[in-house]
Amino acid sequence: MPFDRSIKIAPSILSADFANFGAEIRAIEAEGADWVHVDVMDGHFVPNLTFGPMAVKAFRPHVTTVMDVHLMIAPVDPYIDAYAEAGADVLTAHVEAGPHIHRTLQAIRGAGMKAGVALNPGTPADAVAHLLDLADLVCVMTVNPGFGGQKFIDMTGKVRRLREMIGDRPVHIEIDGGVDVTTAPLVAAAGADVLVAGSAVFRGGSVERPEVYGANIRAIRAAAGV
Repeated sequence: MPFDRSIKIAPSILSADFANFGAEIRAIEAEGADWVHVDVMDGHFVPNLTFGPMAVKAFRPHVTTVMDVHLMIAPVDPYIDAYAEAGADVLTAHVEAGPHIHRTLQAIRGAGMKAGVALNPGTPADAVAHLLDLADLVCVMTVNPGFGGQKFIDMTGKVRRLREMIGDRPVHIEIDGGVDVTTAPLVAAAGADVLVAGSAVFRGGSVERPEVYGANIRAIRAAAGV
């Protein structure tokens, strides 16, 4: 997983056909997805339930790019090894999810994964100021986590602040929530390089019509200026 700052489109399979995940993952990758984003929710840290380690393990054989697993759960630490064994390439924990996020990031890296740290809309960029040497990715939530299809919350000021803080460190800035052809250029211009998009990628398409996914991915990429 080499580092570069080119724009990467990471479709969230939360918006895919739940009865056909393997085919959906293969379809989005064939149509140009750079990463595959998996939203894990526990019904406690966020008001929804989605995937556990067994589901992530089932997705793994179908992912040939990067499996980007976003934990919207609390606590995180007891489950790190399970997601490593399931095959996550990137594992992201929320800074708000526990009292020892520094140790959490150490544990994620220690389990052989890239370590991500996520910030809810109400959490300032400075909350990760002392974590940047342990992080491979900072995820900026541009919706309140818990559901797909929400309206974008403008966090471009936070993204610009993070870009300044990161400097020349090899740390990605990921945007999660409400990314589409209208919002992609805003966050890309502010310094983001990984764009998570759910409904904006999957809308109108299916495994029988994967070309729609490709058109949606290309439209977001073009809007972001690449």
